[in-house]
Amino acid sequence: MPAKPSWYVYILQCADNSLYTGITTDVKRRVSEHNHDNKLAAKYTRVRRPVKLVYQEELKSRSLATKREAEIKKLKREKKAFLTKTF
Repeated sequence: MPAKPSWYVYILQCADNSLYTGITTDVKRRVSEHNHDNKLAAKYTRVRRPVKLVYQEELKSRSLATKREAEIKKLKREKKAFLTKTF
């Protein structure tokens, strides 16, 4: 039986210095999509390119990743900036 994929919460810094938070099973692919693919990139990041990865955190399930993403999105920018400095 194949192993379950790990899930990741990630934060991107956009060209306008804003931060975008999302989840994925493949961070490298997802960052590439945000930067180069108009169909797969988030609407938010499409107009704020280029984006760069400033934080990622591995979790065991999609459910946990979704919960962590929600927690991060509720943080004030200063707290998010602290997370990115520890990355």
